[in-house]
Amino acid sequence: MNNDKIVLDHGSGGKISHAMVSEMILPVFDNPILADLDDGANLDINNLNGGKIAFSTDSYVVDPIFFPGGNIGDLAVNGTVNDIAMCGAKPLYLSAGLIIEEGFLYSDLKKILEQMGKAAEKAGVKVVTGDTKVVPKGKCDKIFINTSGIGVIPANVNVSGGMAVPGDKIILSGTMADHGITVLSTREGLKFDSDIKSDTAPLNAMVKSIFDSGCEIHVLRDPTRGGVGTTLNEIAFQSKVCIKIDEKSLPVKPAVAGICELLGFDPVYLANEGKLLAFVAEKDTDKALEIIRKNEFGKDAVVIGEVVLDDPGRVYMNTAIGGSRIVDMLTGEQLPRIC
Repeated sequence: MNNDKIVLDHGSGGKISHAMVSEMILPVFDNPILADLDDGANLDINNLNGGKIAFSTDSYVVDPIFFPGGNIGDLAVNGTVNDIAMCGAKPLYLSAGLIIEEGFLYSDLKKILEQMGKAAEKAGVKVVTGDTKVVPKGKCDKIFINTSGIGVIPANVNVSGGMAVPGDKIILSGTMADHGITVLSTREGLKFDSDIKSDTAPLNAMVKSIFDSGCEIHVLRDPTRGGVGTTLNEIAFQSKVCIKIDEKSLPVKPAVAGICELLGFDPVYLANEGKLLAFVAEKDTDKALEIIRKNEFGKDAVVIGEVVLDDPGRVYMNTAIGGSRIVDMLTGEQLPRIC
């Protein structure tokens, strides 16, 4: 990195963000667990009957804090629940840290906490510890939330961003860009004749049903910041494989697609908060797809592509008009403070 100061792009999940992680953070905290760069850490701890602990943390600075489909509270719970689930784990316990700006409305805090409680109940987790800090007015924007969580990975489950292999089929559990476009529209006061809303949701029940079925799953990831495009690039890099996706297969709600076209955004790079990508052995693809579609948050699941041998580390898209293009990792931030 040749930057003297932190800029918004350092939090984008794109190239600049990854450079900061690899060049500044990893060398300081260098260890094999962190080096995997998965959504959470897989920890070997004795007396777990061969299982492991999944541990993850995330911070939420979304603007605005209230939006159609949710608010910063359920976003913070669902986000960490999903990061733990993407390790193949059953999420169990969360912590919650609140940084609140002086003058923040007590009634708004109550709404946020109530939504966090409902989200935790739906996901089947407990918030068991936390912390609250209040800073002077103007020293933070309303409220920021950090959630951390732990869960247990069964002994027979082993998934990681570095485990994709040629032949894997890639399932996306639903439509892209719902959260990103919802937050953008609300932030900018844009009014559209549609009922778009954030897709924030817990995915742990969906993940459990996939593994309970015996399907061979190699990678699970929820495509949040940077969307499907950035997440696929991360997996291609970690697994040293080539990924090919089909533009015609990518699910996008018509209203979301229309807004993206109007505003010049590519939905493949916009944030999702209730979707997962599953890299599935070809023999189990149909079975896994059927199971995901039975879940309330997976009804629009489709196969969007596959892992192939050529050009490791690259992601290609077969376009709707014929030919193909590279789906690169974004350098900067399309939409800051989207989650």
